[in-house]
Amino acid sequence: MGDVFVTPDQHVHAHSHSSSPLAAYNYKPSRIKFVGTDEKEKVILLLRRHPITNVRWIGLAVLMVLAPLFISMTGALDFVPVRFQLVGILMWYLITTAFIFEEFLGWYFHVFIITDERVFDVDFVNLAYREISECNIDQIQDVTVRVGGVLRTLFRFGDVYIQTASENPQIEFEAVPNPDGVSKILRELRVEEEQEKLEGRVR
Repeated sequence: MGDVFVTPDQHVHAHSHSSSPLAAYNYKPSRIKFVGTDEKEKVILLLRRHPITNVRWIGLAVLMVLAPLFISMTGALDFVPVRFQLVGILMWYLITTAFIFEEFLGWYFHVFIITDERVFDVDFVNLAYREISECNIDQIQDVTVRVGGVLRTLFRFGDVYIQTASENPQIEFEAVPNPDGVSKILRELRVEEEQEKLEGRVR
């Protein structure tokens, strides 16, 4: 499968256009680079996991940043020579920076794309590896939305499971904003695809 690179515009829950590259819900983004797509293929939705899912690793990153300060305040490492302490702190912050960088890239480049022809799940593992699953709109057999828990209900995000007749029997959009809206768009695209097939047969 071809690689996918994106530079999205923003969209929130309403179908409007804006320009934040960090948006999790992008409806008909106007600026997007999509390698491997057909020239006539239009991107309808570009999704990421809801930003609230980043709170856990951001909290951990804050603790990692503050940890050396707390340790120095307790004097637990006073027996270690100062230069070794400095080297240790430098190494710690390098590890912290790498952790933050990897977690952010994992969120930013793990995207779900719906075009008027296909559905893509771009699973970004690390800088050296990513996995892309796709299926055609006419191969979608069923779409299931799951929203469970107070947090997901409050912030309006959930999982969208797409059952397909392709090599990938199920494509999962994880923790995406407005899952009901995503499901509705998929249903509309399926209806349009069926109508196009019927019109083609009639002609």
